[in-house]
Amino acid sequence: MLIHSSSQLLSLSGGPQRGQQLGQLGIIENGAVLVRGDTIVEVGPNADLLAAYPDEERFDAEGKTIMPGLVDPHTHLIFMGNRAFEFEMRLQGKSYMEIMAAGGGIVNTVKATREASVEELKTAARRRMQGMLQQGTTTAEAKTGYGLESASELRQLQAIIELDSEGPMDLVPTYLGAHAVPVEYQKDPQAYTDMVVNRMLPELDRWWRENGASRPRPFVDVFCETGAFSLEQSTQILRKAKTLGFPLKIHADEFDNLGGASLAAQLGAVSADHLVKTSDEDIRTMAQSDTIAVALPPTPFGLAESEYTPARKILATNGYLAIASDLNPGTAWCENMQFVIALSCRYLKITVAQAIAAATINAAAAVGRAGQIGSLEPGKQADLLILKTDDYRNLGYQFGSNLVRRVMKRGQWVVDNS
Repeated sequence: MLIHSSSQLLSLSGGPQRGQQLGQLGIIENGAVLVRGDTIVEVGPNADLLAAYPDEERFDAEGKTIMPGLVDPHTHLIFMGNRAFEFEMRLQGKSYMEIMAAGGGIVNTVKATREASVEELKTAARRRMQGMLQQGTTTAEAKTGYGLESASELRQLQAIIELDSEGPMDLVPTYLGAHAVPVEYQKDPQAYTDMVVNRMLPELDRWWRENGASRPRPFVDVFCETGAFSLEQSTQILRKAKTLGFPLKIHADEFDNLGGASLAAQLGAVSADHLVKTSDEDIRTMAQSDTIAVALPPTPFGLAESEYTPARKILATNGYLAIASDLNPGTAWCENMQFVIALSCRYLKITVAQAIAAATINAAAAVGRAGQIGSLEPGKQADLLILKTDDYRNLGYQFGSNLVRRVMKRGQWVVDNS
């Protein structure tokens, strides 16, 4: 169909945007887009496309903004349980150790997730996916990481694959067996690291050859942080994953600057995520690579902390920046990338245009799919939004309501909020 009569069409054409180039929206005033099947055929001025395709089925955007579907490049979508009690304890001033003693923390989620079947994992995640889709997220990365043992981690991966096959959202899988050190290895974290390297990753390799051979390989991620995995242990895990042919991601510098961002650049990781405490030197190292810095503003917001990813420094050094929700049960149960855009404007100190580019074309690059999604260009997948507003700046200006009117995924309308 020909979707016409927009106020603005944000094409985001030209590929991922680094440094001060971030925020080039490729705006076509009174733009239109021609979709056939699941693919974008042409994008251009409204009058030109209406004249060129007089017999095409039409859909009137009624003077509203058209833009690419939002991409969430960092989520912990697959989990069981609820930690509202833990949030309440934090508000009462309880310490991390007191919360842990009461059965809180990641241990709580791991216990519930280990006990869940693939179908139970899918049922829980499906509800969250629907919330994401309603608010404009058309593709999301999804991590394992709440099993911390091979069988449970692979069940989570199976759930991600099956949910992706069901649609309508696309899910990009990431294996995060090194999310935390499980309780049974607390006194010997190196023993768990060795198990990840010598047993869990080889089992992942065999499992994927049998169950996912027709798909791109999942990312392998590690939480490089004080209290999780040291820089040396993270290096050990990521080097093994790379040897096995898996693309890499890393959680780094959320609480301490251990050097994980530089490690990501050195190993050619697709992204390094969190990056709250990242040093100027590490920022410069990343900027000399193609590794994308992924900021997760809902996390410090959820923890009521005042320090956020130094986005302006990253852009000043000509680095790549993307933004994500970090959807997870402990610190950031956030299904709304519109809210992530609003937070980014206020706490990362970037413009609305920069935040939109970071949530579309750069976010697509952070999951290795900038060639297929993240912009409205001929040949790309027809994932797009029609907003309820005629000015894209309202995505950062307004918050707390849903500004998405319609969602198209692979050429099909899948959400109608009108």
